[in-house]
Formats: sequence, C-alpha cells, structure tokens
Amino acid sequence: MALVLGVTGSIATGKSLLCRHLAERHGAVHGDADRIVHRMFDPGKPGFYNAVKQFGDRIVGEDGYIDRRKVGAIVFGNPEAMARWTTAIGDIAAEMKETIDRWHAELPQDGLAVLEAVNLIEAGYCVWCDGTWLVAAEDGMARARLMERNRFTLDEANQRLASARDWRLREPASDRVFHNNGSLHDFLAAIDGAMAQTRAQFKAGTLPRPRYFAWSAKHKKDGAVQA
Repeated sequence: MALVLGVTGSIATGKSLLCRHLAERHGAVHGDADRIVHRMFDPGKPGFYNAVKQFGDRIVGEDGYIDRRKVGAIVFGNPEAMARWTTAIGDIAAEMKETIDRWHAELPQDGLAVLEAVNLIEAGYCVWCDGTWLVAAEDGMARARLMERNRFTLDEANQRLASARDWRLREPASDRVFHNNGSLHDFLAAIDGAMAQTRAQFKAGTLPRPRYFAWSAKHKKDGAVQA
C-alpha cells in the first residue's frame, strides 16, 4: 500500500512549496484539497447552485465559474459565512476520502501521495493518512508572501492572517513541523531528511501511529468541538 501524507498549515506558510517539492523530487502524487473542492462547485454541479443561492450572482466571474477571490473576501474572517460556504459545497469529507482511497488502491506499494489541506486536522481528513506534516511561518513572512505572490493589499493580507490558525494549535496533532522562516535551501533540506526517514520507517513497518489519533481522542473526551 502506498504511503499517504497529509500536509497542512495556514495561508502563505509554504505548504504548497513543500508538496511541490515532494512531487518533483520524491515522485509524490499531489492532491490539493482546495482544487478538489473547487471541482465540486463547477457550473452544473449542485455546489454551484447552492453557493449562488447562498451568496448571489456576485460570486460568479465573467467566465461563468465561481470566483474564489470574491468568495474569499466574503468568508475569510467570518465564521458564519464560512459555515454557509462549506455547507453549500456539499460532502467535502467524502470527496477527500474517495481521493485517498483511490491512491491506496491504484498507486504501487512503494508509491507516495500527499493531500494538501488548510483544515486537514480540523476536518479530520488526516484520519485516512499515514502521517500529518505541518508547515509554519511567522506572520511577517506570511504577510510579505501574500502581498508579493497574491498581490494583496496590506488590508487584504491582514484579513487573511487574522483568520489564520496559530500553528501551535495544530502541533499536537502533527507528526512533523517545518518552520519556513529561513532559507529555501534549509527548508527543502529539512523536507528531504524527514522524507527519507518517514519512507524508511513506513517500509520497515515502524512508522509511529499518527499523533492525530491521540489528539482527536483527547478532544472527544474533553467534549471539544473541532472547527
């Protein structure tokens, strides 16, 4: 069975960079949860009509597709609007599980796949993964990346960061934490080292049980509700 890793982290921390590196250097199949979900509200699908019903035609771009930037401006920093958006899309968890199940069924025994998702832990997607990797970055670094990469204004960048989840809240459920505040060389070297060790453990059958399970059990015992 293939090794499947979940990768998470807040906006502009470098999780996509980590996943692309795993794909390019280590041959991983890269699934971006955001893109997987995006296909769920293509024109003609139930998610499209539900989203327009919730937020109106203002979220539809000139090409007839849902404009994610317009949606982001509405839902980021607004839990109530985010909940309405998530409900409109449909059963996202089932879509993620189907993707991971397909990887397990179709990839070779020594294969590697990675699911990138901002809410990997909170939504419980990592219950189907063999490990959870977390990427973190200081707010100043993330803000600069958003303004340069996404061409956000300072206010737009701060809006996104205001709704970001502190990496320390996710650390207890993560098996690896990568701090992307230094050089690209150091960041990629840390990934390569972790990948070599993780693959060796997986092959030998000694990969530790994901920390997510203990974290999840504690939250359920305490009666905490996951976001």
